[in-house]
Amino acid sequence: MLCKEVIGNIESYPIGNKTVDTLHLEWFEMTKRIMRKRTEHGREVAVKFLKEGQRLHQGDILLEDETSVVVVDVLPCDSIQVTPRNIVEMGTVCYEIGNKHLPIFIQEEKVLVPYEKPLERLLEATGYIVEKRHCKLLNMLKANVGHSHARDTPSLFSRILDLTTKQ
Repeated sequence: MLCKEVIGNIESYPIGNKTVDTLHLEWFEMTKRIMRKRTEHGREVAVKFLKEGQRLHQGDILLEDETSVVVVDVLPCDSIQVTPRNIVEMGTVCYEIGNKHLPIFIQEEKVLVPYEKPLERLLEATGYIVEKRHCKLLNMLKANVGHSHARDTPSLFSRILDLTTKQ
């Protein structure tokens, strides 16, 4: 089945007594625009988002029929949790991690990143409160900002997409 957009989220969308068929995804798959996966019950799901910047979230409903809904579930993974002592430390640790072009997740006033031993050592050596955890990475900061150089034009990807979708 093809999914071109999210229908809703299990937290607020009324599903009644329909069966929930879970689509397990890794944290890095949540930003993919095109993918093909199988649900817990073996149903093949193809995701093809046409707009740039679309992301999946925990509990998103991708498909719905008379008897069931396909719901996204993020798989837990090893991660580094940094507990900032104050807002300045929060900003500093996010800057340091972001400067390495690594994804940052903010959950319950803690900073989380996918586990990498060298980063864990660096953060510990810098004096941050660091803990290795196995958890779901859910709230990725959207810090990638598009930019142009001296002209205000659509991105190359947007132009190619426009050309290929015209009939």
